[in-house]
Amino acid sequence: MAGNTLFSIDEIDPEKPVLIAGPTASGKSALALAIAGAQGGVIVNADALQVWDCWRVLSARPSAGDEARVPHALYGHLSRGADWSVGHWLRAVAPLLAGPARPIIVGGTGLYLGALTEGLAVIPAVPAAVRAEADALIAGAGPGALLAGLDPATAARIDPQNPARIQRAWEVLRATGRGLADWQDDTGPALLPPGACTRLLIEADRDWLAARIDRRLVAMVEGGALDEVRAVLPDWQPGAPWARAIGAAELVAYLGGEVALGDAVAAAQAATRQYAKRQRTWFRSRMAGWRRIAPPS
Repeated sequence: MAGNTLFSIDEIDPEKPVLIAGPTASGKSALALAIAGAQGGVIVNADALQVWDCWRVLSARPSAGDEARVPHALYGHLSRGADWSVGHWLRAVAPLLAGPARPIIVGGTGLYLGALTEGLAVIPAVPAAVRAEADALIAGAGPGALLAGLDPATAARIDPQNPARIQRAWEVLRATGRGLADWQDDTGPALLPPGACTRLLIEADRDWLAARIDRRLVAMVEGGALDEVRAVLPDWQPGAPWARAIGAAELVAYLGGEVALGDAVAAAQAATRQYAKRQRTWFRSRMAGWRRIAPPS
């Protein structure tokens, strides 16, 4: 198993905030619970999908029992259609950094954690008309059309396999006349500098993680994911931020009679493994200073 197997919670400074990153299904929430149980603190969500109230099972949010054991914040607090971005998340996290409970910030959205520890450019809001234009372009021609329209610096920096990031970059350029890379280079101070916190990155063996992802997807379907998806069908919008929960589109296809359940589950498992691969790539390139640890046993 990759990572430092000698890691112990006793090594963590109980006075400093803790940040836990790692790919989906790697055991981040379990580690956060263990740290909170041993040292106290409030577990704070840093996952862009776990903020939506419609996805407890499908986004692997902490269970109601876990939330009753330890204080949690920023989980499932948004209704479908609410505005949410990394900027919203930073503003929500800021008061939690001031106490009274030591925050244990956990999630797989590297952009959130990077913005927290490295700072975030203050980009003007994108007008609704520009977003509608981007939605129409991506629906008609796919993300490649938007990618081709980016400035060279942003195109070189962005993940070409992430349609949401591509669309965001295109919208920023269209709305402001400046590329996203230019905005990012003009970054303000970090809310939580690296020296003021403990940064842990869970590294998991690829095959071990793939098997865990596959088992978890089956458990999600058996544990209520289909009911969650069925409940949102009247409002289903494939391009909406809340609809990007991994597996949601595949289960929508099953409920619509387009595919068999086994095929939908297999497709969702494959999509989740691809998502984990993108996360690992991002972590390797952007989190060089984080302490690598093995998944919790």
